[in-house]
Amino acid sequence: MPSLHLVLLDLLDAIALPRGVQRALSQCGMEVVYHQGDDFRAMEGGSFDHVLACAVGAEGSGVPKAMAALSDAAPSSPLSLLSPPLDATLHAALVDAGVHAWGDVEKTEEVELAALLSQARARCGREAAWRLELVQLRTQLDDRKWVDKAKGLLMLARGMDEDEAFALLRRASMHANIRLGEVSRSVVDAVRWAEAINRAGQLRMLSQRLARLAAQALVAVDVTRSRAQRRQSADRIQENLAYLAGLGLTGAPAAALERTSAAWLSLSAAWTARVTPDAMAAIDAAAEALLASAETLTESLEGASGRRALKIISLCGRQRMLSERLAKEALLGEPNAPQMVASASEFEKALLELESAPLTSPEIRAVLATARDEWLRFARGVQGMNKPQGRVALVRSAEALVTTFDELAAQYEHSVQVIMA
Repeated sequence: MPSLHLVLLDLLDAIALPRGVQRALSQCGMEVVYHQGDDFRAMEGGSFDHVLACAVGAEGSGVPKAMAALSDAAPSSPLSLLSPPLDATLHAALVDAGVHAWGDVEKTEEVELAALLSQARARCGREAAWRLELVQLRTQLDDRKWVDKAKGLLMLARGMDEDEAFALLRRASMHANIRLGEVSRSVVDAVRWAEAINRAGQLRMLSQRLARLAAQALVAVDVTRSRAQRRQSADRIQENLAYLAGLGLTGAPAAALERTSAAWLSLSAAWTARVTPDAMAAIDAAAEALLASAETLTESLEGASGRRALKIISLCGRQRMLSERLAKEALLGEPNAPQMVASASEFEKALLELESAPLTSPEIRAVLATARDEWLRFARGVQGMNKPQGRVALVRSAEALVTTFDELAAQYEHSVQVIMA
């Protein structure tokens, strides 16, 4: 049996429901559930076939406010009102409050109540249909916005035309059995996460670049050029931190970004006008702290993205960091020192992983081949470290490695396979 939730608004104890209302309620064919007062918390979340409010004894001007609260408690139910005649100026307020039909409580008989409830149900149903149509229209407009953005990104990433980009999105939508708009939004999100991960990975590399530049200053290798590179590296770190801060990160990524920013301030403070062995030790320790926090930041962004395919961008980015670290270690120690052997082994292992990764293209394979050649050139350069020119050549070789992996990271970042994964 359908239920009628009868709400008695501020019904004074001395006032009873009019007999006509009582008779109409007994003959309406619905189970009547009573609720008295204007505290509707108990009704929230409930499902009611109909809600009827009786405002006998209530202050007329306060009725719309009470009805608005009642509508909020039962937003999907037809809502009717029985009250003494209300001032016409309150009618618009009743509509705004969500009331679907109202009548004179003193003139209610069975027929009038049935008509009132029927009218309220019809209006409630029509409003529900309008709301559904509005949601659908907004969804279509929203989908179109995301489709246009995704098409633009795909066209920019791989040089495809608009029809090809749309066909790719449509095939993905059909394959995944989700709306085209959702696929498109996922593509836009993937590009956003890819850039964030790439920028966080750059922070790892830049921490070691600054340590390498300090090592150059300590051993007097290409000092003038290294000063300009130091300023450029600092500017790049600040730019990346500002970009990541502008993403509105939350949770673990936000906490990791805050620690990375603090680590950068510590590294900035460690620099002195002249790099001495003690200053080098402080700079290197601060650079390692920045590296650790940037590593955590990169990993947290990977996890937050929910996209396993983006891990390859992080792996590629680590090669940039290892290139700078190897150059720093070569400048400060012996070619066969344990830490340098460990870094070289890590670099070779990751390079092999990249070379065998299924996410590839002719452009990516070409850059990987260049990376392999640069890596072999760097390894040979380590053996010439005992000569000043050999140290300069080693530094330039490390910079070429970083540039190559920068290009490779960009290739992965704009890879259709990564974006659509």
